[in-house]
Amino acid sequence: MTINLIDVEKAKEKMKGIVHVTPLDYSSTFSELSNNDVFLKLENLQKTGSFKVRGSCNKLFSLTGEELQRGVIAASAGNHAQGVAYSSKMLKIACTIVMPKGAPLSKVEATKRYGAEVVLKGNSFDEALHFAIEMQQKTGATFVHPFDDHAVIAGQGTIGLELMEQLPTMDAVICPVGGGGLIAGIALVVKTLNPAIKVYGVQALSCPSMKQSLQAMTPIEVEAEPTMADGIAVRKPGLQNFEIIRNYVDDIFCVDEMEISRTMLMVLERNKLLVEGSGASALAALLYKKVPIQGKKVVSILSGGNVDVNFISRIIEHGMVEAGRFVHFSTILKDKPGHLQEVLQFISELEGNVLSISLEHVGEYILPGYAKLILSLETKNKIHREKILSQLKERGYDINLL
Repeated sequence: MTINLIDVEKAKEKMKGIVHVTPLDYSSTFSELSNNDVFLKLENLQKTGSFKVRGSCNKLFSLTGEELQRGVIAASAGNHAQGVAYSSKMLKIACTIVMPKGAPLSKVEATKRYGAEVVLKGNSFDEALHFAIEMQQKTGATFVHPFDDHAVIAGQGTIGLELMEQLPTMDAVICPVGGGGLIAGIALVVKTLNPAIKVYGVQALSCPSMKQSLQAMTPIEVEAEPTMADGIAVRKPGLQNFEIIRNYVDDIFCVDEMEISRTMLMVLERNKLLVEGSGASALAALLYKKVPIQGKKVVSILSGGNVDVNFISRIIEHGMVEAGRFVHFSTILKDKPGHLQEVLQFISELEGNVLSISLEHVGEYILPGYAKLILSLETKNKIHREKILSQLKERGYDINLL
């Protein structure tokens, strides 16, 4: 069985009025930074907070009555889980989702709210997937694969149809890649309607499974490291996705954790949009010049916005550190009146903003008559941060970055 443009058009009809036609938003900020005309496809504003609802909805609406009656089972790091649970609730069928133990709590709770039974198993998506397949074989439930499925790919491809209507003159599309369902669907549609449009994929450097599979000319499983882009941390891409990507996608690039976190912060700060690590990866590749494109109309897919609330502050702090806008350090002072005021006055003169301050008189390496000063500062950029630290050192303070 192969997938074609007609399959995607049928998927679009099935989902009409069920999923959103998400906005395509022009960004002057990111256009200037990348020297392109940049448009953001806001799938972070999609129902359930991610594009995944498109594929799961089309898959479930394609099942027979007998398949639906058996209930469905799926494995997911979070977004596919919500898409399947949401679609199952509409169809009033039983739904079981296997998620890795480390899945964000917000995604676990959201999935449960849609009425699904959640089973936490394994330390990664791939381990959860293996367990879900075992459960399916024992229970006889209908399995809904998160990416290696023609109906799922066709559902994700509806984004490509929307893009061709919203910006038919685009020169390129940049898309996050995990298992490959999203980029496979988009690339199939875009290249069928206009082969001149470039389609680029982006993976987290921590888990470059599709990139390495293309180099190996076959889907392979790679070693993966922890990444904030958990939605695309898939160690082995789907076979059906791989074949489409090999035929239609122009190239795949990788971004590291620093580039992802800084992009998440920039999107939040400049565009007032919350995107998860996976969703920020495509834009990160454009901003950090990984994609060799200049002076073109480029669409970046912001694939999802399901970020755990507890993680948001860490993203902001991590992004600010990487951007040179936050520094946390300690130094030793003489424990005498005026010495603390002297340091704070000097930092104030250099236009550093003190966020927190702590003074310890007892502890390791703190001699009698001395105190340990711990400061958190907000700075303008890396140059400003280094200026403050270097001038403190010139005044004789021993700086220990924390």
